[in-house]
Amino acid sequence: MTETAREAAEDTASVPLNVTALFAEAANKSGLMWVQPPDERAWPFWHAWADKTVYAVSGPGEQTLPWLPAEVRLILRSKDTGGRLLTVHATVHEIDPADETWGPATEALKAARLNAADDALDRWARECTVRAFRPFGTPLEAPGSYPTTSGAAPVPPSDATTATWRPWHWRGRPRRRRGNRLPDDG
Repeated sequence: MTETAREAAEDTASVPLNVTALFAEAANKSGLMWVQPPDERAWPFWHAWADKTVYAVSGPGEQTLPWLPAEVRLILRSKDTGGRLLTVHATVHEIDPADETWGPATEALKAARLNAADDALDRWARECTVRAFRPFGTPLEAPGSYPTTSGAAPVPPSDATTATWRPWHWRGRPRRRRGNRLPDDG
């Protein structure tokens, strides 16, 4: 490493990290983050970022999120690599249609929702749960302070299985396939 490159690296390392700006940038650019209740696995969810708050909707016809306590962890991913970027504590608040924040929250969510139906706001008010996540405190993980463990979680239980039988094909399976050198049946 040259002397000027070493000096530039030291200067970059001495600049304090603005976590609020990093969180805002990551939350605004990424449409996906994870929420992790205490002692449970992380759940991915799409969100909308507005007014220093992360908004999410869950319920019938929308994403599935578990019951969430008043405090959770939010895990943000890098838009470039998809890897963990930042992990912070956040408070969770369910927003009722009577709340004054309902309008701005649902408008931000509808704008972020791909192919949102015209009646989405009415359906969310009747059937779904809209939540506001507000980050607070110092980050648990941030650039320069990542743990050395992988962070991989065990696969959640599911009724889905891998089929052990091969499906029936009309006139059998073809002998000649792309990539092998079996002769044609002629």
